[in-house]
Formats: sequence, structure tokens, C-alpha cells
Amino acid sequence: MPLANFVKELQKGIDELNAAGTAKGAEKVTVKVIPAKGDKGPRYQLEGRGEQEFIKMNSNSYLGMSLNTEVLEAEEAGARNFGVGPGAVRFISGSFSAHLELEKKLAAFHKRGDCMITSSAYTSMLGVASTLAGPETIILSDELNHNCIINAMKLARPKGKKVFPHLDLKSMEQQIAESVGQCANMIVITDGVFSMRGDYAPLDEMSAIIKKYNDKFPQDIVFLVDDSHGVGAYGATGRGTEELTNCDGVDVLVATLGKAFGVNGGYIVSDKTLITYLREKNPFYIYTNPITPSEATASLKAVEILDSPAGKKRLEHLAAMTKKFETGLVDLGFETIPSPHPVVPLMVRDTEKTARLVTFLHENGVLATGLNFPVVPKGDQLIRFQVSFDHTAHDIDAVLDILKRSREEIK
Repeated sequence: MPLANFVKELQKGIDELNAAGTAKGAEKVTVKVIPAKGDKGPRYQLEGRGEQEFIKMNSNSYLGMSLNTEVLEAEEAGARNFGVGPGAVRFISGSFSAHLELEKKLAAFHKRGDCMITSSAYTSMLGVASTLAGPETIILSDELNHNCIINAMKLARPKGKKVFPHLDLKSMEQQIAESVGQCANMIVITDGVFSMRGDYAPLDEMSAIIKKYNDKFPQDIVFLVDDSHGVGAYGATGRGTEELTNCDGVDVLVATLGKAFGVNGGYIVSDKTLITYLREKNPFYIYTNPITPSEATASLKAVEILDSPAGKKRLEHLAAMTKKFETGLVDLGFETIPSPHPVVPLMVRDTEKTARLVTFLHENGVLATGLNFPVVPKGDQLIRFQVSFDHTAHDIDAVLDILKRSREEIK
């Protein structure tokens, strides 16, 4: 069947993105990882860039687990014991002992009744929101929540959907109060860490508001938090935004194995009955293969490392490098959003300037991500830097020196 006219229309869409400067463009392909040596962390070589070495400042692997020897050995052992793929969805024959061990460990790590591993944190949120929201539910969401939450709300079929301005708890409370008598229950959804900016939700204050109104709803208010960028990235023991804000009121926590834990997949922790219900009703769990058994064994090792003295040392180094980089940006006269989280944004507030600075960094051996509208609101264009345990003081100084030169060379 000829597709000439259809493809022509698609090309128009691509051309519009390119003209607006918002196209993601060709992907940068890593062809070699050079291990850390001396005062330098790992370096990366890219396809088409020859022997040039890059410092990666746009990785979600906050704790450096993806290159950790123990984690690598655990995955290799898992593949030898169980094979390279699960071969089926969980309810048929795709459940392996490694999956159950990991779920038990994660439930204990988060002090919850049960855990359910999923193929990704993205599908975790899609499945939780769409499965738990019923015809007598109103969903309330922060306006800067991640795309997975936005699409989860689109997929769900609740009685109503509401949005409050970013971290505006007064508006959040007002909208909860206005919903009393209008529905049987509410689902309040927020990111723990807003990954474009590195700021975080005051979960303790949000939880207090929810508890204030919970009894006014026949079927309660469910507090649903996606802390994929928080777990393993900060908090004294790596338990993320809940720990940082001393919050004990999150009902359903979604997180990932693909960021701080360095592997792949997502997970949900909550009350045991709620997790059992999701196993029976969540289509993103029922009809999708789980992560591989070897990924589960690797993830289990990563969680064990984090939940140990060695993990605490990793968190301390990560925090120190984050602070060093954030302070360095401010000293150079750049604008940022202060936060203890290793996402450190450089606020550019202009699409063309953002593109020029990202190109300058790339040409000088630094990988960082420029974020423009519509990923971020107009006027909030930025470069997202992400600090990792793998970064050394030498690496941070090298990136800051390149940024210092950019002030002189980019007009």
C-alpha cells in the first residue's frame, strides 16, 4: 500500500519541530565506555566522534550502579541461572524466584506491605492511575508532573480531572475542599522530584492536607507519588523524597530500577491488598513481560548495596559533588534552582541560547541535555545537568571550566 501522501504529512510535522528548535534530532550513540582512572571518572566515546572522550552529565544513573562490579557480576550470574529473557508474562510462566526476592526486598526497603515489579516506571504510573481511578474518582495533579502522569490521566476514566499550579498547596487544598460531596474518592498525584528542574514536592505538607480532608470522602483520598528520580538519589539512606521530607503518608509509591539502581524496570509499593488488586486488574502488568530474571538479580544487588554502609558513602559523595557543581554554577553567575537533588538545572530561558550552549558543551566533551518548550514552559528553557556518584572533583571542575569559557565565547 503506497504511503507517499501520509509520509509527506509526517515530514511536515518533523520540519515544524526542526524550525521551532524543539526536535530531539539524531541520537548520540555510545560506542565505548572508558573506566574511571586516577582522578577522572568514566569517559564515553560516541559514534562519529573518533577518539574524543566525553564526561556524561546527563545520566540518570545517580549512584553509578550500572558500572558497579558487584551489580555486573550479579546480572551475569542471573543470566547463567535463568536465561536472558523471562519467556512469558508473569501470570503464565514469567515469574522467577529472582523477581519475588526483589519484590520482597523493595517492599521491606520502603516499609510497605507488598511490591509489584513492572517493565518500567512509566508503565507503572499508567497502570496504577488507570486501574485505581473509577467513575466516582476525581484525580488532582501538579501542573508540572511528568509526562507519564499526564498520559495516565488521559488514559484514566475518572469522574473528573483537576490540576493545581506547581507546588501551590493552597490551590491544592482548595480543590480538594471543592471536591467534597462531588465524588466517592480522590487520587492526588505528584512527582517526588520534578525531573526537569530538580525541585521536589513537600510531601509531608501535602500529606497533612490530605489527612485533613480524608474522612470527608467515603472511599478516602489516595496519595500517589512517583519518586523515580528521588529514590536512591538523596535522603540520608537513599529513600528519596519521603525520607527528605519526613513523610509517612504516601499511599502508593511508584519508582524505578532504571535510574539510581542502574538497571531497568519499574516498581510499585503499597498496601498488600492494593498490590494484589493491581496484579489482577492492571493491564500494563498482566499483558507485558517483566524485566528479565538477570535484571532482577542485578537490581537486587543494587538495592542491597544502597541499603548498606557502602551505599551511604555513595550518597555522601553524590551529595558533595552535587553541592560543588551547584555552588560552581552560582559562582560563575549562572542561574539555577537550589536543591539537594543531583538534577542541577542551568536556567537559560531562551531556546536558541540553550541550543548554542548545549552544542558548545558537546564540542568540548560534555554531554548535557537542553530542554525547551513544550517539554518545559516558555521562559523556563534550561540545560539539565545530572551529577552522578561516578563524577570526581576533577570532573566537576572540568565541566565548570568549560562553562566559564562559554561565557566568553557564546554571545
